[in-house]
Amino acid sequence: MRVDVWLWAVRLFKSRSASAALLRAGRVRVNDVVAKPSTSVAVGDTITWRDPLRDRKVVVVELLPKRVGAPLAVKAYRDESPPVPTREERAAVGLRDRGAGRPTKRERREIDRLRGRR
Repeated sequence: MRVDVWLWAVRLFKSRSASAALLRAGRVRVNDVVAKPSTSVAVGDTITWRDPLRDRKVVVVELLPKRVGAPLAVKAYRDESPPVPTREERAAVGLRDRGAGRPTKRERREIDRLRGRR
């Protein structure tokens, strides 16, 4: 089964074109390999990508040939993503004074390190 169809069928993306666009951009990995929209996915595969708030990691439990309701879709994958950070946690990381300008390279690295990206 195609990974773009599966991501759409289990309701992780609102539309198939949205999942395909992220795949075409090279931001989705299947078993730690950059995936294209036509990449095949099987039971037991791990799919990872970055949401605006966190890194997502799901394991395929069931292949669905078409889009199903939310209660059935949740049973088709196991979500191993970290919890969504609270608003206070997001605000505390990388907080800069207003008007401080663009961060320097050193400051950018420190911000990334605080956010857990590197």
